[in-house]
Amino acid sequence: MVKTTDENLQRMRHSAAHVMADAVKKLYPGVKLGIGPAIEDGFYYDFDFSGCGIGASDARAGRFLTPEDLPKIEKEMARIIEQDISFEKKNVAKEDAVRIFDKEKETYKLDLLKELEAEEISLYKHGEFIDLCKGPHLSRTGEIKAFKLLSVAGAYWRGSESNPMLQRIYGTAFADKKSLEEFLGFREEARKRDHRKVGKELDLFSFNELAGAGLVLYHPKGAMLRQIVVDYITARHLEKGYELISSPHILKSDIWIRSGHYDYYKEHMYIFESEGQEFAVKPMNCPGHILVYSSRVRSYREFPIRYFELGSVYRHEKSGVLHGLLRVRGFTQDDAHIFCLRRQVAEEVVKIIDFVEETLNVFGFREFEVELSTRPEKYIGTEADWKEATDALKNALETRRVRYEVNEGDGAFYGPKIDIKLKDAIGRAWQCATIQCDFALPERFNLRYTGQDGEEKRPVVLHRVILGSLERFIGALIEHYGGAFPLWLAPVQVKIIPITEAGLGYAKEIEADLRRLGFRAETDSRNEKMQKKIRAAELEKIPYMAVIGKREMENGTVSLRSRRVGDRGAIERKDFFERLQREVKARES
Repeated sequence: MVKTTDENLQRMRHSAAHVMADAVKKLYPGVKLGIGPAIEDGFYYDFDFSGCGIGASDARAGRFLTPEDLPKIEKEMARIIEQDISFEKKNVAKEDAVRIFDKEKETYKLDLLKELEAEEISLYKHGEFIDLCKGPHLSRTGEIKAFKLLSVAGAYWRGSESNPMLQRIYGTAFADKKSLEEFLGFREEARKRDHRKVGKELDLFSFNELAGAGLVLYHPKGAMLRQIVVDYITARHLEKGYELISSPHILKSDIWIRSGHYDYYKEHMYIFESEGQEFAVKPMNCPGHILVYSSRVRSYREFPIRYFELGSVYRHEKSGVLHGLLRVRGFTQDDAHIFCLRRQVAEEVVKIIDFVEETLNVFGFREFEVELSTRPEKYIGTEADWKEATDALKNALETRRVRYEVNEGDGAFYGPKIDIKLKDAIGRAWQCATIQCDFALPERFNLRYTGQDGEEKRPVVLHRVILGSLERFIGALIEHYGGAFPLWLAPVQVKIIPITEAGLGYAKEIEADLRRLGFRAETDSRNEKMQKKIRAAELEKIPYMAVIGKREMENGTVSLRSRRVGDRGAIERKDFFERLQREVKARES
């Protein structure tokens, strides 16, 4: 009996990946194998079907299998599992491994072998199937208890667009059918909430190849949702003493060379020449904020100085990793840089953590995961400064009694960081706030202030975002609520539905009153039946519908329908407006 530990799950999933590859080879002679690891929620395997008799153009595009082919592969996998074949590890000399995979014409395995310097190579075998693999695996195929193939996608070999496009089959495996069914239920709920699906249904945003991959086009309702978030987060920053600044979208390469981004981040930057000078579209806002700070002499009395910018940045992400609003090439951050004294760092970090929690609670997020990321292999600055910066972040977390995990070696190149991940309605974690403690850039840019003793000293910079990328945060919001936003966030808060054309004037009058009060209202003036209009408003997930008939016009009322509970009956206009005001003020979710 296989125990349901994480380690055993990983072995089971890795073993299932091998069984899947075996099944695919049996069903599609001539297929070539890529790699097939276990991953967080299951496993995948990459395949090249170009030798299976398909057209050259389809092979180059990685097209062959469709989701309809997965049951056939599952059936073959079930047959292999039922045979209860043992997994056997074999250690062979590298030249023997090359000979084995050369005979099988497994060009991708041979490509992997070229990079391996070891003289002895680990292989795993079950039945006639053999694979280049470190393991570990289960003892026998029969120990794979419950599995499911999930989807088919394209994947470039080794993640490079210059390499062939392969087909990746994703699957999962669990120790029992109940766990598998729970996972599939969760997956189906996540599919319903997918921000790309919901965004299209609610007409919030789109992408267009004429604009370029990873560049978001916000439609009116999506732009309104974004503006609501922007207005809220801007007001909160001003309340907390931040000062608004704005920096250019392009800067000369000189500044990126000095900051270190040119050396450490160049592959993600858009760089161009103009009039003999090299420029870069900004991937970060920090150099612009540093230039504002350095525009005049500073005194210790001014600290902390908190600069805030809703800064749009652009990063060259590979097309294969782009994912709706969650991974884009152009996005806006609620970015701030706090210039402070060394002794102020821990206190400022505590205030930022408070700010993050307060803000995310308002948007309906109550649970978080926190990581402290330490010095990476490639970094700037001194080890002593890195230690002091890391200790300052650690002290702030412990002062605030925040539970956190240490993520070794994943800090920014200029300083350690705290990452705060929000948890959505179905328990998924989303990267959100980041707090970075930086001693290195003040040194590189020779930032100074006059201390109490009259001597020049060096400030510390805290880089931080509360929501992070607005695009990613809006994607998380859409999935958290499944598009059914609370009243204060809804792009359209009230849909006014006249039953007949005679009620159109009264409906427009109510719409005008609502707009004067600051509410977002629309009148459905289409020549359609009332039930069709109500159904349309429900599909748009609008919080309230105000239905207008002859009786409502005569009595100066509306017939109120709520997205949550349906028909609420007749209500005076004044009472309806007050109800909306109370709910928005309370920000009920």
